[in-house]
Amino acid sequence: MTLRGKIALVAGATRGGGRGIAAELGAAGARVYVTGRTTRSQQSDYKRPETIEETAELVSALGGEGIAVQVDHLQSREVKALIDRIRREQGRLDILVNDIWGGENLFEWNKPVWDHDLDNGLKLLRLAIDTHLITAHHALPLMIEHNGGLLVEVTDGTAEYNAEHYRLSPFYDLAKVAANRMAWAHAKDLAPHGATAISITPGWMRSEMMLEHFQVTEETWREATKLQPHFVISESPRFVGRAIAALAADPQRARWNGQSLSSGSLAQAYGFTDLDGSRPDCWRYMREVMELDKPADAEGYR
Repeated sequence: MTLRGKIALVAGATRGGGRGIAAELGAAGARVYVTGRTTRSQQSDYKRPETIEETAELVSALGGEGIAVQVDHLQSREVKALIDRIRREQGRLDILVNDIWGGENLFEWNKPVWDHDLDNGLKLLRLAIDTHLITAHHALPLMIEHNGGLLVEVTDGTAEYNAEHYRLSPFYDLAKVAANRMAWAHAKDLAPHGATAISITPGWMRSEMMLEHFQVTEETWREATKLQPHFVISESPRFVGRAIAALAADPQRARWNGQSLSSGSLAQAYGFTDLDGSRPDCWRYMREVMELDKPADAEGYR
């Protein structure tokens, strides 16, 4: 699998899934623009230590070329300047991954709309929806200048799962459903231009914040199962990255156009594994184990 010569933009690549996606696109040989708000010289209101420079360096270390650009994707002029730069420097854009989020500190679990902080809820929607639309508006015209482009909308939960489950907050629920629908809608517009759009969800991802929550590292993550046994189905951020890299390298990827996919389902289709050699299938596990109150056991699910 190679993406040598391909130009990618991972919007929202400072940490978590975005960093994992950028890393795996780099490992496949792509030149990857990684964006976010936190740099080594300026921290965003997220107040996290991870930086876009670190992500770019990881991309390069894995065999690609990482290019860090500080961008606030709520600011149309900043996104336009980013795309103008990519056009000037590369003349094309083959892969766009919309992974912008930043809402972890804004939603309140198990609160109806009248009890949820309204300003935080509306800001969450802007971060999850407006940023993606602004980025697509500016980036897709460049992408469709060459056939075969790929747009990926990253979310939480497949369309099927989210249609049947309330995601514990009206704002969070709407944000995560919206990304699946956006990919479906973009697919209709992109198909005549030979481009593909899909949405993808990781499973229970071992992001930096999740590892901190359980006070473990990527190397010691299994210790967290003592506190939360179902964490046994968790996956590294690189797993969803490998899913997108496999999809981007597939000359027949148009067969997925408009679909809602998961890292686990694409692992079955393409045969890649997570860093530990397993193939965690989190969403099937949630239905067949967690929701049925069965004891935690990933046998047959990874």
